Amino acid sequence: MTNTTIEDASWRNARSDAFRRRVSYYISLTLSVSTLLLLGAGALVTSTGSSLSVPDWPLAYGQWFPPMVGGIFYEHGHRMVATTVGFVTTVLALWLWRNEPRSKVRLLGWLLLFLVIFQGVLGGITVLYLLPKSISISHAMMAQIFFLLSVVVTQMTAPGYEQLRRKGHQAARQQPDSRLPLYSALTLGLLLTTLLLGAATRHFNAGMAIPDFPLNYGQIIPPLVGFPVILHFSHRVLAWLSLLAVITVFTTAMRRHREDKELLIPALLMLVLVVVQILLGGGVIWTIKSVFFTTVHLMNGALLIVTTGLLALRGRYFAGASALAYQES
Repeated sequence: MTNTTIEDASWRNARSDAFRRRVSYYISLTLSVSTLLLLGAGALVTSTGSSLSVPDWPLAYGQWFPPMVGGIFYEHGHRMVATTVGFVTTVLALWLWRNEPRSKVRLLGWLLLFLVIFQGVLGGITVLYLLPKSISISHAMMAQIFFLLSVVVTQMTAPGYEQLRRKGHQAARQQPDSRLPLYSALTLGLLLTTLLLGAATRHFNAGMAIPDFPLNYGQIIPPLVGFPVILHFSHRVLAWLSLLAVITVFTTAMRRHREDKELLIPALLMLVLVVVQILLGGGVIWTIKSVFFTTVHLMNGALLIVTTGLLALRGRYFAGASALAYQES
């Protein structure tokens, strides 16, 4: 075989690999976008009080497509979007299994498929057992985690991802930074805990347990009388702590990574999203849980969580231990 033939074969293989990576990226991007829409559809179901508008599952009034009127529009519309997400997830998992050389990414594809099936079962249980709170809250949390993982796969299949890893490796050799990924990971944990309390507040109907904002019954600390008030106030406390955590992450990124736009941009976006999230939370109170504010509040919170997760993922490659792992791989 001549050198020209070998070069041609290598070029074709490189093009084929690039094509497969692009397909993986676009499928996972489609999954991420459709999952965000699904979160919004789910929020609409709860915000409009349509959770039991369709009392059976998996059919709807014994049909695959019932009349889309009243609350059925929101509830069955949510199921239709969920079905789309399930289909895209299946396609992604199978595609990654056949075309993705990295075992971690293939494993994430199978994990997403497992989670979407499990999430569908949880959704069915919420209907058949008339909205048990523990299942409804688990369903809400699982949806957010699924969204986060779908965005992680999108990042790991995105064009320029390997260049990001190499840049992080080179930067870590000169000045390793474990603070930013650590602070981002801790902030992500805090945000997920805040989300858990927010989901509990919603499903325990405690959204208006404290009817003013930013104060609490005109005080910094309200009378902690009754479970709804304690739950609602706990959610608010963690929200303010999340703001402080995001500010810490942003200032760390500004001090140590001012020239690294791959880290600085998501850190800045986190700051914008957390401020918007608090204002949207205020809007929920000021409008007495309007459908718009409650829905956008949930979707913006999801974007804040995935942005924080992405920053933690990217920051790992600028830390010394991650750079060593990259060098060895």
